[in-house]
Amino acid sequence: MSNPTAVCETTLGNFKVELLLDKMPITAGNFITLAKSGFYDGLHFHRVIRGFMCQFGCPHSKDPQSPLAGTGGPPHGTIEDEHPDDAKFSNEPGTLSMANTGRPNSGGSQFFINTVHNDYLDWFTPGPSKHPVFGRVVEGMDVIQKIETAPSQNDRPIEPIKMNKITIDEDA
Repeated sequence: MSNPTAVCETTLGNFKVELLLDKMPITAGNFITLAKSGFYDGLHFHRVIRGFMCQFGCPHSKDPQSPLAGTGGPPHGTIEDEHPDDAKFSNEPGTLSMANTGRPNSGGSQFFINTVHNDYLDWFTPGPSKHPVFGRVVEGMDVIQKIETAPSQNDRPIEPIKMNKITIDEDA
């Protein structure tokens, strides 16, 4: 059986990701549960930094102008950090990585899509920042580039970029 995929339908187009459930069951499983519940539908990309990443998944971003966008998590709370020895996936362009507060076990619903190789964020490299990769874009990297290069102010897209719907396909 192959890993499940998610089709992410945004206002700038669709992209598809493979979720690395076989190697990252806690983190990918958390994403799948939230997506299936509709949690992500209607949220906006709240942090977009050209030459770095596009961040998404804060419940406060339903209102794209909310000053709280980027500070919230899922209704069930945070998840345990996941660092399996056989899942040393680097934060390469097109990978999905769990966002956190910088403290252990503080990830929840927010994730980011790397647009460059951010290897200093890898959980298995020295340094304070640890962000495990749990998925990768397999179609629609051009859409990610549109999101990344959208005009922004204070790292927030000027024209809101909405996630209309995420659909999980477990028979991929």
